[in-house]
Amino acid sequence: MEWREWATLLIVAVTIGGIAVGRWPWLRADRTGITLIGATLLLGIGALSLEEAYAGVDIGTIILLFSMMVINSNLYLAGFFGVVTRHVVRTARGPRTLLALIILASGVLSALFLNDTIVLMLTPIILDTTRALKRSPLPYLLGLATAANVGSMATITGNPQNIIIGGLSHIRYVEFVQHLGLPALLSLGICWLVIVLVYREEMRGPAFRVPDMVRTATLRPLLRKSMLVISAMLLLFLLGVPIPLAALLAAATLMTTRRLRPDRVWKSIDWTLLLFFAALFVVTHALETQQLSERLFEILAPLAQAGLIPFGLVTVVLSNLISNVPAVLLLQGLVPAFAETQRAWFMLAATATLAGNLTLLGSVANLIMAELAGRWGVRITFFDYVRVGMPVTILSLMVTMLLI
Repeated sequence: MEWREWATLLIVAVTIGGIAVGRWPWLRADRTGITLIGATLLLGIGALSLEEAYAGVDIGTIILLFSMMVINSNLYLAGFFGVVTRHVVRTARGPRTLLALIILASGVLSALFLNDTIVLMLTPIILDTTRALKRSPLPYLLGLATAANVGSMATITGNPQNIIIGGLSHIRYVEFVQHLGLPALLSLGICWLVIVLVYREEMRGPAFRVPDMVRTATLRPLLRKSMLVISAMLLLFLLGVPIPLAALLAAATLMTTRRLRPDRVWKSIDWTLLLFFAALFVVTHALETQQLSERLFEILAPLAQAGLIPFGLVTVVLSNLISNVPAVLLLQGLVPAFAETQRAWFMLAATATLAGNLTLLGSVANLIMAELAGRWGVRITFFDYVRVGMPVTILSLMVTMLLI
């Protein structure tokens, strides 16, 4: 290999390693900063030109992520997540019912919207609710996080890696749900069962009636408008309208308002996440421009011959080593080698998502939940998570791999 190819390989490896660990030694750079530095270095050594970098960025994925953030922001400002939680806690009659409803709400909402956002919105409300009930928040928070990961598997819009796969594969929204909806639903049941078994004492608690303890402001006109717009967006998904376009139309419609100041929406957009994705596309595209991805696929080609299950297991391992989004971008080139290409896309999406439940560090949703809980004085250790996350991951992978 030429020096530029070696340099490209080194920069990509160091960048992805930094993403996996979350930092570079002796430098104050987060994952977004690391990815941006890596992309810039690749441009600097001529691994790819600016024009090639522009072409490497999947604009459809960026548009869809941005649009879902705008939609989620409107839902939050309208008080939607508070309304959902109020219904959940009013319906609950005991700890097992409360856990089941939290898991169901988290899974369904994460399938419709981004899982990270759902965890961000619901964690404080669950902490507030369990404190008022004088219950341990731990099993309910673990139910929230694991269900958010599992539920997000069901749709293209559920999580960032599915958004990328949807753009690369051109699979229709309905087809995605048809293939991964049932495995996701069964895996939600697994989440409930594992937590009930692990936290037997907490789940044996007496029945209770939940008072109206969750008080959040609700903007009814904005809530009604948001529900109408989201219903229209889902209809466009079902009709086969390109998903980024349908989501962008919904976001633009919600921004067309006389009531809501736009800066309230813009403040809640995760601009660093959008930059992270754009830079990560450039980093992985450099492997293609230097023909390194072809050599990587030659090494990994036996996976395609071994079958979908070995491919899925490698995805699980790689997703936990370097994070699921980079893993998807690296492994997507193997998919065309499979005889059943569509099933390979579903296997990649499912296993990359379910891998996030293996450890506390497995997904951003887990880290958000743990960070917010820590601010409330609730410490969630690595072992606390693994004793639930590991059996949930193993069992849900077994069920999903059999059904795909």
